[in-house]
Amino acid sequence: MDLHSVMCVSDLPRSLEWYEVFFGREADEVIGEEHLWQVGENAYVVLDARDVRSSRVGGSMITFGVALNEFDEALARLADFGVGHEPVETYSNGVRHVEVLDPDGNSLSLAALPLGSS
Repeated sequence: MDLHSVMCVSDLPRSLEWYEVFFGREADEVIGEEHLWQVGENAYVVLDARDVRSSRVGGSMITFGVALNEFDEALARLADFGVGHEPVETYSNGVRHVEVLDPDGNSLSLAALPLGSS
């Protein structure tokens, strides 16, 4: 199965800068007006600022399951660029979770299992 999760944004240049910081790289592919980051073997996050998507701006939510070291690296990278996030939570099962909002209010969360978990 393939997954293309569309993040509807209002200002493409501003959002491109933000998402490049979030992912730590430029988009992997540009198709027409859409910019795609590959986040899994067949999974992509797609930025779309076309007028046809304007009613959906700010309403997207994604959670990425990441390794603990990726979690910490992502938070450090965001901090280096002045990108804030909600408080980091640690659930009773040891999972660390944080929500990061893009400039339009779309939610990108990171969730990391504790070391030694599978």
